[in-house]
Amino acid sequence: MVNPLKEGEKAPEFSLPDQDGEYISLKDFKGQRVLIYFYPKAITPGCTVQACNLRDSSDDFKNYDVVILGISTDKPEKLSRFVEKELLNFTLLSDENHEVAQAFGTWGEKEFMGKTYEGIHRISFLISKDGNIEKVFDNFKTSDHHEVVLDYLKNQCK
Repeated sequence: MVNPLKEGEKAPEFSLPDQDGEYISLKDFKGQRVLIYFYPKAITPGCTVQACNLRDSSDDFKNYDVVILGISTDKPEKLSRFVEKELLNFTLLSDENHEVAQAFGTWGEKEFMGKTYEGIHRISFLISKDGNIEKVFDNFKTSDHHEVVLDYLKNQCK
C-alpha cells in the first residue's frame, strides 16, 4: 500500500545523481515549477512510451515554465543509455536506495503476474515555485500521462 504525499504538503528536499552521475537537488530549481515523475524501470515498454511522450511535449511544458525530472531506481549508467537511446531532453535521476521514492510515498508493495514485490508506483508530482506539492497525478496511463499533466496546466492558466 502506498501513501503518496498530498497536495499542499512541502516537497521533500533531495539530491540524486542524474544520468551523467552529476548530483541534482530539488533546490536547484527554486522559483520554477517541477514535474517529478516516478517510473518503475528505464528501457521497458511502458516507461519508454511515457518518457518519449514527455520528450515530444517538452516545448509545451517549457511554455508553462515546468522542468521535468524522472526518478527510478535504475543506476545512472542505465539512465544514460535510456537518454541516449530515446534522445530524451530532460533529466533522469537515480534513486537506487529508493529513499526519495519513500519520502514521496511512491515506494511500496506491487503485484505483477501473481508475484508480490516492492517497487516504485507510477505517480507524478507537480511542485510549485514555492516548493509545495501543487498537484498529484496518480490516475493515468503511460500513453496519456503527458496529456493529463498538460490538461491540468492549461486549466490553471485560464
